Amino acid sequence: MKLFMMMTLASWIVSASSFAADAAATKPVRLFILSGQSNMVGMDPDVSFTPAVKAAFPDDEVIVVKFAKSGQLIRMWAKDWKAPEGEAPRGQGKNGRHYDSLMQAVAEAMKDKPAPKSITFVWMQGEADANHKGYAEVYRAALESVLGQLRADLKRQDIAFILGRISDFGNDDPEGRPGWNPIRKTQVEFAEADPATRAWVDTDDLNGSNNGLHYTKEGYKTMGSRFSEKAIELIRARK
Repeated sequence: MKLFMMMTLASWIVSASSFAADAAATKPVRLFILSGQSNMVGMDPDVSFTPAVKAAFPDDEVIVVKFAKSGQLIRMWAKDWKAPEGEAPRGQGKNGRHYDSLMQAVAEAMKDKPAPKSITFVWMQGEADANHKGYAEVYRAALESVLGQLRADLKRQDIAFILGRISDFGNDDPEGRPGWNPIRKTQVEFAEADPATRAWVDTDDLNGSNNGLHYTKEGYKTMGSRFSEKAIELIRARK
């Protein structure tokens, strides 16, 4: 599967120039890639995200690719992830296996399409890592790793990266969830390190009055709207 994905993705990148002559006759493509764990699983892009970006770019072809898995550590996307000193890696398989599946989905969605005018990556993950001692210490490096992989595989340095800061669910449980607040802090720092290409959205009000781990139906709708707003903002700022 990985070989197929890489060959398909490479074919798209290499052949992008062959579409140049037809570019004037086809719509520019806006590619949005959505990934993460359970709170991304719970968000239906068709409810509030995709309609908003389509309305913002009515003359372009909007392609939204979503691949998310519940309860997953960031190392399932970050291929060079290393456990913090003194800690062993948790289960779930080899590093990067969900990233490979995500890229296969991107390659399939972009088959026979011209190179995208913009690429936006939307990330909602971190709760799993926040539960384990020391994992917050390597979370920033993992975020940078995922972004680096996307830049290398998609042959683009201008990829926008938008993440949802994990909610206030574990704020008051420093013993049971030692990495919760450190990961929240890291996510904000990562986004604010490069405001031209990165952004974060608040999710503290999306998980209901009991501050649940997962968001409410309305919360997921609001999250999609916030992600779309940030994506549109970053894309338009580049013109």
